[in-house]
Amino acid sequence: MVNDKKVVVVLPAYNAAKTLEITYKEIDFNIVDDVILVDDLSKDKTVEVGKKLGINHIVVHEKNKGYGGNQKSCYNKALEIGADIVIMLHPDYQYTPKLIPAMANLLGSELYHVVLGSRILGKGALKGGMPMLKYVANRGLTFIQNLLMNAKLSEYHTGYRAFTKEILEKINYNKNSDNFVFDNQMLAQIWYAGYEIAEITCPTKYFDDASSINLKNSSIYGIGVLKTSIQFRLQKWGMAKNKIFNPKEN
Repeated sequence: MVNDKKVVVVLPAYNAAKTLEITYKEIDFNIVDDVILVDDLSKDKTVEVGKKLGINHIVVHEKNKGYGGNQKSCYNKALEIGADIVIMLHPDYQYTPKLIPAMANLLGSELYHVVLGSRILGKGALKGGMPMLKYVANRGLTFIQNLLMNAKLSEYHTGYRAFTKEILEKINYNKNSDNFVFDNQMLAQIWYAGYEIAEITCPTKYFDDASSINLKNSSIYGIGVLKTSIQFRLQKWGMAKNKIFNPKEN
């Protein structure tokens, strides 16, 4: 716990059998109270590895729901078990679990309700092996998003994120896409609701077993990101309405 707040790590998994154990064993259980593994119908032994590690909460999808659909299950389960702070950590070991205490303490201190692990702050992205094309696309999309959302993040595309219960109870993330653009829709919802977002520098590792989307899906993702940012701006101007910006109904 952090300041009497329950800390839960959620692991959205798809074919993570090779990297799940090394990721899990670097989680600091002096800080983390519980772990949730959500398996999106993996074709490998991800679930078996999770059970062997003794993960208490394992959710297995009966059909593949996609990256966004996986996160919905993660956050819904986290709220169900009483989490106050929820940290999403990819089990492919691309992001280091060693940042969990720092992220949890930022939220536990109530300075922020959202923390992102940024690969772009500092020089970690290219040093960690991020492909140049991916880096340039990241910087270009982030620049446009900051303009449209009147914000100043170093990147919107990190998969390392932490939220307070308040965020997950207020924004309507279940209305978002089941695909990769879910991440950006969620950040747009958070900005729209008036919250601030903190960032910390996150070293990055790119290797064969780390997950990555292909060129086709990357292009679809980029278009979705721009669409989300435009929807945000039009909603702010009162020129359009989108259901994702409606608060969650209790």
